[in-house]
Amino acid sequence: MAVDENCPRVLIFCLFVQKRGAKLDPITDIFRTMHVTAFDLHRLEATAPWSLIREKQSEEKVTPSDKKISPTDLAHFAMLSRGNCWLSVEGIPEPIPLTGGDCILLARGTSIILRDSPRTRPRWGFREIAPGANSNVVHCGGGGAPTTIVCGSLSFDRASLKPITQLLPSFILMKADEARTLALHNTVQALASEMAEQVPGSEVVATRLAEVLFIQALRAHIASGPERNKGWLRAVFDPQMGTALSAIHDRVNTPWTVESLAAAAGMSRSAFAARFKELLGQTPLEYVTEWRMQKAMQLLEQRDKKLIDVARLVGYESDAAFSKAFKRVVGANPGEYLKRGLEDQDNAGTTEEF
Repeated sequence: MAVDENCPRVLIFCLFVQKRGAKLDPITDIFRTMHVTAFDLHRLEATAPWSLIREKQSEEKVTPSDKKISPTDLAHFAMLSRGNCWLSVEGIPEPIPLTGGDCILLARGTSIILRDSPRTRPRWGFREIAPGANSNVVHCGGGGAPTTIVCGSLSFDRASLKPITQLLPSFILMKADEARTLALHNTVQALASEMAEQVPGSEVVATRLAEVLFIQALRAHIASGPERNKGWLRAVFDPQMGTALSAIHDRVNTPWTVESLAAAAGMSRSAFAARFKELLGQTPLEYVTEWRMQKAMQLLEQRDKKLIDVARLVGYESDAAFSKAFKRVVGANPGEYLKRGLEDQDNAGTTEEF
């Protein structure tokens, strides 16, 4: 029997269609809701002795940019693509050795020092060095052993901030020799290659890869056992609470009640409500409303739907009831929220560099 050469494509398409019917788990839903933008990608070429410090007070210093980013919208990453160095992180007593392929992800406000040796005194701030004109390369150091680090910053739109605070710790370290980070390090290698070659389209590809790297870093962080026993992730991986959360995220427009969520979790109403509050710090219906508003912000920013359509997609039969809930959670009605977003885009703003 002849085999159609397009068969693999058809098979992939069929698998994709089947997958679309799968239930949506909370972590995947948060990843889908995130809007991550990578910017200020550059390659640091350092030669020993060298040292760079990033302090909390530098958070207040800003530089002009054609893009407005709220000070709370930022995170940073750095990956070692060549050589070795030492990392000191605020709150961790001993310096951490880094080798090629290691990657770090930092929430805004985390103080660190990168240097060739723990004995090298901090000399430059990250903000004191910058690429030259028409270049993405930064040079520093004394001319000794070379180290190459690819750095960048990440911004998140307003609809992404609450979900990210549930997942992103102040500091994540991904070692190259950890099996669970294999996919991440393939991305790291591809990003380093794009940053080194600078062929046409490299900037676009590097930006996309940096966004993928962020998601993969969070996945690797979640996969580490201890992290599953903290905060929101503890609830996600709790068999009964996880079932309820999956139901909320999979069917956000369902008219959920405490009773129906308790039934989904296989618990009594009182036991479920108490356990939910213990793990998540809020009532089940408060969580439902907050997540509906997160999804609503995402839908509103697409600007292709009427208000009543957005309201129904997140479980409200009237735009009045939706607007009331939106203002209670977000602090502004939908129209004010969108106007504020337009003003953010129109005004000259600030960015923070790694």
